[in-house]
Formats: sequence, C-alpha cells, structure tokens
Amino acid sequence: MIGAILLFMNLSDSWTAGQQPIERTSAPEAVFASLRKAIEAGDLPVGTKLSSEAALGARFGVSRSVVREALRSCASLGLTRTETGRGTFVIADHATTDLVLGTFSSTDLLEARPHIEGPAARLAAERRTPADLERLASLMEQMRTEEDAEAWVELDTTFHLAIAAAGGNGVFIKVIADIREAMARQSETINLVSGRRRASEAEHQKIVSAIRARDPAAAETALQEHLGAVHGAVDHLVKNGSQ
Repeated sequence: MIGAILLFMNLSDSWTAGQQPIERTSAPEAVFASLRKAIEAGDLPVGTKLSSEAALGARFGVSRSVVREALRSCASLGLTRTETGRGTFVIADHATTDLVLGTFSSTDLLEARPHIEGPAARLAAERRTPADLERLASLMEQMRTEEDAEAWVELDTTFHLAIAAAGGNGVFIKVIADIREAMARQSETINLVSGRRRASEAEHQKIVSAIRARDPAAAETALQEHLGAVHGAVDHLVKNGSQ
C-alpha cells in the first residue's frame, strides 16, 4: 500500500508527498513510513526543517493529529527533534538502536517491566476485588471502542496501572506511575504505528481473564507474554528500517 501511494518529493517546505491521499485505515503508519523512508534515503537530509503539521497534513490528506503521531514516532526512533517555537528538524539518517521515550529508553522499559508488572499481575490475581474487576472490564471496553489514538494510549497505560492497583502493592503502583509517560510513548509507536493495537487488546483480555479466575501463575504468564510481544515489536520497528 505504501509503495503504491507514496511518491517521494518533498516533506520540507519545498518537498511534497504524492498526489493521492493516504488511506485512512492506516494513516499514521503510512505517514510514519513515508517520513522514515525519506529520511533514511537521504531525500530529507540531516538538518532539514520539516513543514508544519498543518502543511504536512494537507499534503498527505490526513489530519494534524495523524501527522503528530507520526512525528512523535520519528522522534522516538531518534530521526527527528521538535523544538518549541522553531519546528521539527531531521537529526539523524538512520534509526537509533533504542527507542527514545523521554526520560527512559525502550531498553530501560523492556528490562524493568517484567520484574515489576509480572509480580504485580500475580498479586492482582490473588487480591483483586469485584471493584477491581469492574474497573479492568470498563477499561477493556473503552479501549475496544475508542477511536482517538491518543485517548487509546492513555487507556492502555491506565490499564497497566489498574493491574498494579488491584495487587495493592504501593511500590509497584508508584514505579508504574513514574514510568507511565515512557510507556505511553512506546505504546503509541508500536501499537498504533506498527499496528499492534488489536493484538495488544487480546493480550490484555487474557491477563484480565486470569486475574478474574484468581490464577496468579496464569496472570503473570499472560502479562509476561504481553511484554514479550511488545519486546518483539520494538525490535522489529528499530531493525526493520523503511523497507
């Protein structure tokens, strides 16, 4: 799909996208792929200032929010940097080996989360209350029906925090709250841009089912499997390039 509709010309002020608008079903992924390919191919050299979100949206035929998602993912890969009041600039011609997620990196999260969220899920299965189950079920339903990408990411991180809350361990709750922003950035990049949203929801459902069944081992296993899938998605995104 991307190869058929993205005719690279110019995504800076003197570079325009192809004449056909990007299909709405995968707009963030297509815009991100276009930008990444142009940067890695040298069509947008290091130092280039990209056009405004509004201008890029008009050229791609998508909304500013779609462009914003794509730009955040380019920044997570270390390809661009947005400077307040100045704009977005290309800062590298190849992706970093690690996602840049604000204060933390994807490696930081991938190494730490299994040791925090796995045990937290186990405790949730042992200690959850009817109110906890209702909260988790509500979040799952909201995620299933949410159409706004940023709102979905917020629900995703809230879901993980709710699991820790159900386990009742204050340390786990605090740690997950502290890394929540980085988790959101990672979630946005891999679940929305790389198309993992529905798979993530299915993995979440498996975790909730184990918690509901009061099966600590199954809950921890399901959580670790989810994090394993996240790890694989990060590796693919970083190593796959714009082929």
